[in-house]
Amino acid sequence: MIKRIAALAALVPAMLSTPVGVASARSAPHAPPAVVTLTYDASDAGQWEGPIKQAVQNWNDAVHNVRLEPASTPSSADYIYEATSGWPQTTLGPIFPDGYGDVQLGRQAVDEGYDAIRIAVHETGHILGLPDDYSGPCSEVMSGHGPGTSCTNAKPDAAEAAQVDKNYADGTPAVRSDHHQVVIDIWSGRVLTGSR
Repeated sequence: MIKRIAALAALVPAMLSTPVGVASARSAPHAPPAVVTLTYDASDAGQWEGPIKQAVQNWNDAVHNVRLEPASTPSSADYIYEATSGWPQTTLGPIFPDGYGDVQLGRQAVDEGYDAIRIAVHETGHILGLPDDYSGPCSEVMSGHGPGTSCTNAKPDAAEAAQVDKNYADGTPAVRSDHHQVVIDIWSGRVLTGSR
């Protein structure tokens, strides 16, 4: 019995210093998802240049799976921003590389007192696949005109950012639709939608 105890006493330190089977039990680290880069052209955005830059920065700061960057040439852009005199309207995404999206930043909403940066962030949210939620609080950029002209929050909340990250979590989809819904944001209370 003493010999067995002595043998075990000699084995225990040896077993403790040698990690048997530990390496095979560890799982390999998961590779982070590839970041989808969407390019945009704002050459026809006129007075919206500053709000667009801030909108892009706000989205890039909030999300991880997609990054917005200026296109090297207008014809290579995945989506465009353009200034219009009407109501803001946007292609409802999520838009992916080599896709097509159109953000029309309508001056009419600004003329009614809505914040230009909030409008640009809201419309960019549509490109990233977020629908309107006019009943939401000011803390949600997709609540759009719902909270009124006093709401100037232009930063997506955590739930909006999480949904965009989910939209782009798998990278670029294998199949793209040629039929895109256009969301027309009538910031005075009426909501119209159409399709292209």
